[in-house]
Amino acid sequence: MTAAVIIAGLMPILWSHGAGADVMKRIATPMIGGVVTSTIMELLVYPAIFYFWRQRGLPKAPNELPLSASRALSP
Repeated sequence: MTAAVIIAGLMPILWSHGAGADVMKRIATPMIGGVVTSTIMELLVYPAIFYFWRQRGLPKAPNELPLSASRALSP
């Protein structure tokens, strides 16, 4: 939602005409690109990296008991 609001707020600057519009367009264009890029990274790339990172994991020792079983056996 934040990205959509930022983009919606910057779009009128891209369509504006008049005094100072050429300078503002040069500022708004990279801002829109950055917001779009960061949104794609947050929603698609970072979760994929985290998923593959968690799938790798460390192998468990063959004689290691689960945490719940080790608590049940301790006095």
